Amino acid sequence: MTHISTDNSQQFASDNYSGICPEAWAAMAEANQGHATAYGDDPWTQRASDLFRDLFETECEVFFAFNGTAANSLSLAALCQSYHSVICAQSAHVETDECGAPEFFSNGSKLLTAQTTDGKMTPAAIRTLATSRNDIHFPKPKAVTITQSTETGRVYSLDELSQLSATCRELKLHLHMDGARFANAVASIGCTPAEMTWKAGVEVLCFGGTKNGMAIGEAIVFFDHTLAQDFDYRCKQAGQLASKMRFLSSPWVGMLESGAWQRNAQHANACATRLRESISGITQGSIMYPTEANAVFLMSDEARLEQLRERGWRFYTFIGGSARFMFAWDTDLARVDQLAADIREIMA
Repeated sequence: MTHISTDNSQQFASDNYSGICPEAWAAMAEANQGHATAYGDDPWTQRASDLFRDLFETECEVFFAFNGTAANSLSLAALCQSYHSVICAQSAHVETDECGAPEFFSNGSKLLTAQTTDGKMTPAAIRTLATSRNDIHFPKPKAVTITQSTETGRVYSLDELSQLSATCRELKLHLHMDGARFANAVASIGCTPAEMTWKAGVEVLCFGGTKNGMAIGEAIVFFDHTLAQDFDYRCKQAGQLASKMRFLSSPWVGMLESGAWQRNAQHANACATRLRESISGITQGSIMYPTEANAVFLMSDEARLEQLRERGWRFYTFIGGSARFMFAWDTDLARVDQLAADIREIMA
């Protein structure tokens, strides 16, 4: 076997860098014993679905997809016809990082973007876009998608979610939540998953597992059963119906039964807070946004950011030019402290 040489030192460019948490790994190993019926007609998928219903305290419809792009795009396509439009923040992942997939899978539903200072949508922004035109020449607004936590690490409060959903109901718009880091948002507020979703008016949630400690897989949760009609066919057509579905669903069993989904998020959030507090005194840089989940955004001049890179740190600067540091379920506190020390030294 060819030896693959790798640098295993932890980096904070993305929470996708992390490995698989023990609870998800153990569940996959258990699911790997013997044979199981294909295409989701297996005990693991049923068990995972029931655990989601317990978690959300309601009879929701649950589907499993390979990744967040598919989860977001297919769920939005289920809410819209091709002549409709979807309202989102300009920085939303569906707009900036999904290669046109939402438009592709909906056969053309247009994304209408709102300018925001921190990635958060507001009732006023939704109203402006939804009512700017109502003539037949313009794609009719049909849905709103919000990211929780946002691409800038902000978290919508329960009151903010309720205000958004009230505006959506008034304007007859569906409300979708991109929850790639949903667990981090729940851990940040300390509420229940139900309070952050259907009790606040969210109709469809894409619950991220990959960034929470799984190898792969997102759960699409419909709180309105009518919106899920024929969604299994949509998944099949899009290549998202896993033949060995138990390997997508079983990690969720491990995550939900053990409570790892919440512990993982709490740890990641705490690591972000630790970095922020450790570098609060720097004079040649500034923190861009409040640290509410598992992200810290550091703004400084390019020369100092390059010095960080020269010391071996990897990070992205695609949101406003600031360095983004993301923290995961397995983040080593000593490594966080090492990063903080380098930032303090370079930006003192």
